[in-house]
Amino acid sequence: MKCIIVEDQPPAQRILKKYLEDLGTCTLAGTFSDPIKAMAFLQQENVDLLFLDINLPKISGIELLKSLPFKPKVILTTAHPEYALESYELDVVDYLLKPFSFQRFVKAIGKIPTRQDAPESSPYDSGKECFIKVGYDHVRIAFTDIHFIMSDGDYSEISLAEKKYISSEPLKNWLGILDERIFIRVHKSFIVNVTEISKISGNQIFMLNGKMVPLGRAYKDTFMDRFVR
Repeated sequence: MKCIIVEDQPPAQRILKKYLEDLGTCTLAGTFSDPIKAMAFLQQENVDLLFLDINLPKISGIELLKSLPFKPKVILTTAHPEYALESYELDVVDYLLKPFSFQRFVKAIGKIPTRQDAPESSPYDSGKECFIKVGYDHVRIAFTDIHFIMSDGDYSEISLAEKKYISSEPLKNWLGILDERIFIRVHKSFIVNVTEISKISGNQIFMLNGKMVPLGRAYKDTFMDRFVR
């Protein structure tokens, strides 16, 4: 995705640039402190994603957004939570409250619809959800609801907030299906959703659903380099 940053605070600019660099899936086409210059750029260039601060000089981010005739996907950034309701009425992708972590940043990016359609023969809907066979039924699961996946031989145990399901897909198949920006292998038997991690202690990862996942030595360096600051 081609994106720009509209943010008048240099520290916030640096954080966004660093997160984009670490993520590696977006091309930064420009960074603007002046919203008027950003508007001029958007009139000349096609942009897929706009990181937009609300509190800007001259005009606010909300005013800038309302003025655009053709709107890219927008992730708003601000230190003031009182703008949340108004921002969602403008159909933004997400609302990041400063200071935000890399995990929260990744979760926001993950809300942007993918352009790539799933293969016709696949039961997966554009990389967003799947159906798990449970008894005689097929249960729909959104990928973003998955906390972690554990290998169980030729099967996998899918752990959600309050439920778990058994899938006939082995762990290696899930690696090819899930969004690698959010899901990462942390052990030979585990894949985790980084947005559902509550804390890391030594070689243990504690999830928001109260479960604990081991962090394997062979995977620890890669995991820590990508997601821990």
